[in-house]
Amino acid sequence: MRYGSTDVLGGIDLTAQRGEVLCLLGPNGAGKTTTIEVLESFRMRSDGWVSVLGTDPAHGDERWRAGIGIVLQSWRDHGNWKVRELLAHLGSYYRPYSTPRRPRPIEAEDLINRVGLTDQSEQRVRSLSGGQRRRLDVAIGIVGNPELLFLDEPTTGFDPQARRDFHDLMHSLADDDTTIVLTTHDLDEAEKLADRIVILAGGRVVANGSPAQLARQVTRDAEVSWTRGGQPFVHATPEATNFVRELCAQYGEEIADIEVRRATLEDVYLSMVHRHEAGYAGEAAAEFHKREVQP
Repeated sequence: MRYGSTDVLGGIDLTAQRGEVLCLLGPNGAGKTTTIEVLESFRMRSDGWVSVLGTDPAHGDERWRAGIGIVLQSWRDHGNWKVRELLAHLGSYYRPYSTPRRPRPIEAEDLINRVGLTDQSEQRVRSLSGGQRRRLDVAIGIVGNPELLFLDEPTTGFDPQARRDFHDLMHSLADDDTTIVLTTHDLDEAEKLADRIVILAGGRVVANGSPAQLARQVTRDAEVSWTRGGQPFVHATPEATNFVRELCAQYGEEIADIEVRRATLEDVYLSMVHRHEAGYAGEAAAEFHKREVQP
């Protein structure tokens, strides 16, 4: 994606498999929402090649759109609709586009139960709280029983119980072979949901892999801590299981408070973004120096 002479996306190369939960992470301005909008056909790319459900999004027809669910960061609709009426109405648009893989839209009552809006089913949209409104956004996104679901910061405003319910719903959709592509700033949420994580920085992919694979890129060592005779000890090792086994075999009941800490997604994320920023700063300095020394 290019604005004028500035490339805001210039190194995005990724594939999402059927039934996979793919999470895009990155600082503000990294290109996450722009990437999602290109895939959804909300924004036309400047260059490159894109295929979504076998179709170039720039040329997707109504049947193609019916296979995609979208949950935007925020959007508005008519506040006079009641929750059940709105979902039933929207579901009716998908019936002509049913496929063998997705034989029918999800019934309004089932949707309401799955997103936790049973007590609000007869309320008007304008009377919903922020968290309830966000649950309705998710219900609208999956009403067509989509093959592919895009989620942009989906759990904003959710309380802890609503967040847990949402995670359970996403796992159930993935188990049903729904492909899910989401953006979030919540690293804990990404670690719980994602089969694979793509980290963007400066419009480029700087890391791509499962949480465990990315952690190994940062460090292969785990940190083992324990106490013996009331004295604390810490040791870094690439073979934590073997180390703990040998430790217990040597000291037995003298060992207490054993804890194994591996690199967290937060460690990985910060390391990858900082590496990119350091590299970008180095490239900029080299270019500046090059210009300065030229006659």
